[in-house]
Amino acid sequence: MTASPLPASPPPKGTLVLVRHARASGQEPGAALTPEGEAGAAALVPALRGLGVTRVVSSPWRRAADTAAPLAAALDLPVITDDRLTERVLTGAPRADWPARLRDSFADDTLALPGGESGAAARGRGQAALDARRDPGGVTVVVTHGNLLALLLGLGHDGWAALRNPDVWLWTPGDTPTRLVLPA
Repeated sequence: MTASPLPASPPPKGTLVLVRHARASGQEPGAALTPEGEAGAAALVPALRGLGVTRVVSSPWRRAADTAAPLAAALDLPVITDDRLTERVLTGAPRADWPARLRDSFADDTLALPGGESGAAARGRGQAALDARRDPGGVTVVVTHGNLLALLLGLGHDGWAALRNPDVWLWTPGDTPTRLVLPA
């Protein structure tokens, strides 16, 4: 997958703009954006405003919804939340070996640790949300989380590790997702 500058004109109808949330203070559902994260969310407004966005959808987790809010407000659109866009839970209990198990879970899509969700299951629910929430007559911004985003885009473990906060991908129907290079 390649990186491209922002398109000069709005992308085709049905396009998804997938966004990993801005920098947050933690991983729990209620984690707030850091000051850097708030600045990153605000920077999405001028970067994405010209894409013809007609719908803004987000995970209900605070860091994602707070990333979506400035863009939605600037475009006078509601933020539609969808529980299927929450982060994938790797395991139900803290594990010291979680980095290795996360790598294993990208290598084996069916691996589900106790209390956790397999990559295949997470990708399935995420794709169902994209299918249900995509505006076929416009451009939909979807704000979600790194692990789920990596699964949806087929990035693998190394691609997940390389994601930024925020990170933006353009997915035009019938095309390969492309990472967008946002202005500094």
